[in-house]
Amino acid sequence: MRHDSHAEHSEHAHHENHEQPANHEQHQHHEHHQHHTGGGKVSWSMAAQATLHCLTGCAIGEVLGMVIGTALGWDNLPTMALAIVLAFTFGYALTLRGILKAGVDFKTAFKVALAADTLSIAVMEIIDNGVLALWPGAMDAHLTDAFFWGVLAFALFAAFVITTPVNKWMIGRGKGHAVVHQYHH
Repeated sequence: MRHDSHAEHSEHAHHENHEQPANHEQHQHHEHHQHHTGGGKVSWSMAAQATLHCLTGCAIGEVLGMVIGTALGWDNLPTMALAIVLAFTFGYALTLRGILKAGVDFKTAFKVALAADTLSIAVMEIIDNGVLALWPGAMDAHLTDAFFWGVLAFALFAAFVITTPVNKWMIGRGKGHAVVHQYHH
């Protein structure tokens, strides 16, 4: 009789350690999923979604930086620097938003966002700004010119295409958006 009570107590204590058993079960499924997809067996779709997430923040920051720099009459270099800073800011902010929604404290969420997005955003910014800097006339085009927006669209597309394999590689090793993914379940 005493053994049954101990078993009940152990089972009850086990559940007390987890605030939301349903989330724990989903997390266990996710852990199994990671083992199943480990070793580089990540879908291109998953990598593309992670890249698109980063690209969204980058694009918002890039455009906002260019608009602000242009409105203030800045030269190309400070405008580009502002756009890069804002690209990282918005990229991290989008990731932070999702992690914080999952109930994670800010310090932990910030560390996760840094770990998940830094390489991805850096690669995007190198490609995006590299295309803009190297494309003849792109840096001198005005925000009202269709040419500018066409080159920017191409630059963002190139950044997406080149960063997707980077994200696939990182996720396959349990890094990048694989870290963020555990907070979305």
